[in-house]
Amino acid sequence: MKIKMELLSDVVFGNGTSIPGGEDISVLCDKYGFPYYKGGTFKGIFREELTRYLTWKGIDNIDAEVKRLLGEKGESSTDESGKLVFSDFQLTDYVKKVVMEEIQDDPSEITNSLTNIRTFTKIDEDGMTKKGSLRYCRCVNKGLVFFSEIKCDEKDKELIKDVMLLIKWIGTMRNRGFGKVKISEVKEV
Repeated sequence: MKIKMELLSDVVFGNGTSIPGGEDISVLCDKYGFPYYKGGTFKGIFREELTRYLTWKGIDNIDAEVKRLLGEKGESSTDESGKLVFSDFQLTDYVKKVVMEEIQDDPSEITNSLTNIRTFTKIDEDGMTKKGSLRYCRCVNKGLVFFSEIKCDEKDKELIKDVMLLIKWIGTMRNRGFGKVKISEVKEV
């Protein structure tokens, strides 16, 4: 099952690192500089929404159903029958080709063309900026569209589609207005 994720706001695909003297939060990029979102990270978001969905539907033995579809929490994706396997969300090969032709294979320029830097600061109890609190965060630009594949049994596709409709926010700082997304199935022609 092929799915697409449209970025409705800037999003932070955090990579867990910072650049000394530069970004405090960087985005996950491939070796060419293209941002992407890990399928395993998406699996965690999917697990949260699947649990909520099954609870709302009044399904008995929710833990067993989640385990059947996703395995144990923290378990890596495998090709075991019945378990969902998520590929990384990436831009299409066509988009990558066009960008690389324009930018000439410079990873930092490719990253800069698809992302932006946001600044943040902490406000103290007096309403003033707290000294030394300025932070820089790299965000993937809103409007980009990423694609992924979900390996699944045919019998689970409707459930997967229902759960995907519930996923509205992804990435780092999604509780601060970043990472609003629309996820949908790509109809094969």
